Amino acid sequence: MPTTVKGIVAKAKGEPVELTDIVIPDPGPGEVVVDVKSCGVCHTDFHYREGGVSDNYPFLLGHESAGIVSEVGEGVTDVAVGDFVILNWRAICGECRACKRGEPWYCFDTHNATQKMTLTDGTELEAALGIGSFAEKTLVAAGQCTKVEESDPAVVGLLGCGVMAGIGAAINTGQVTRGRSVAVIGCGGVGNAAIAGSHLAGASPIIAIDFDEKKLAAAKELGATHTIASKDLDEDGVVSAVQELTGGFGADVVIDAVGRPETWRQAFYARDLAGTVVLVGVPTPDMELSLPLADVFGRGGRLKSSWYGDCLPERDFPMLVQLYKEGRLPLDRFVTERIRIDQVEEAFDKMNRGEVLRSVVEF
Repeated sequence: MPTTVKGIVAKAKGEPVELTDIVIPDPGPGEVVVDVKSCGVCHTDFHYREGGVSDNYPFLLGHESAGIVSEVGEGVTDVAVGDFVILNWRAICGECRACKRGEPWYCFDTHNATQKMTLTDGTELEAALGIGSFAEKTLVAAGQCTKVEESDPAVVGLLGCGVMAGIGAAINTGQVTRGRSVAVIGCGGVGNAAIAGSHLAGASPIIAIDFDEKKLAAAKELGATHTIASKDLDEDGVVSAVQELTGGFGADVVIDAVGRPETWRQAFYARDLAGTVVLVGVPTPDMELSLPLADVFGRGGRLKSSWYGDCLPERDFPMLVQLYKEGRLPLDRFVTERIRIDQVEEAFDKMNRGEVLRSVVEF
């Protein structure tokens, strides 16, 4: 039978979220119900609340989660009741042109649950990134569940979005390897994850760039060898500072974890000739970039965007959880605080003031 649980819903643009009753249907073919154990408070959820993703209100927020499978629908074979899973928002189809050419991390037709979760009056909810896990239970497509070794949900659940996006931007998209120099612009959760990924790959030097000294301190703990406080520097000043730390050349890989025209230009000019720029920060639709085409041609290299860290959840999640359990990847340092579900609105405020890497709701 359908289940009624508590969940966090954004009902109108810019208005505080509400903790309210939502209805979880029984899973249909290819669907799974998950008992949510944790959910990170991500900027994307705030963007949904503010209308920055779409205006298809009401939204059931939350997507950065781990939990236990409690029900499975017809035809589900990859996970079973009782499995500990991390939720992901790119369940690959296996049939699109990207999947068929052997690049499933670019899947162009990812899928979600077919049924909708609803309010108690029957109003359909749009689940954030097809997950909607600021709730005691959620309904997802089976492919959105990746079974991993059971661990602290509040920690490993962050692989469901921001931490995976950052680590993957370095290792998968930027192809950072031992001895490469890396600069990361913006040291929030995603940027510091990119630093952790670069450190894991053996990069050196690893340069962290941010306005906020506290975020730079966190970056040092996660593997940055140098920091640049950008609050008193213009675009050229940031570029010069990176070049000074890399023998005058610029970094081999520069990762823009902010996603603004000015930070992308910094990344472009702060890389070495034939170096790589990775954009993982998400720009808003109104942003435009102006750049001399001759500079694009003359500097060579690669200009790449990173979708979810170009990850393949079934490949990457188990490996990263294992590295965490071995003490080689300090995922726990991304958890700034553990909160109740009724504290999400307060957590949005802390996030926007730059006071946390991640607030994590625990159920």
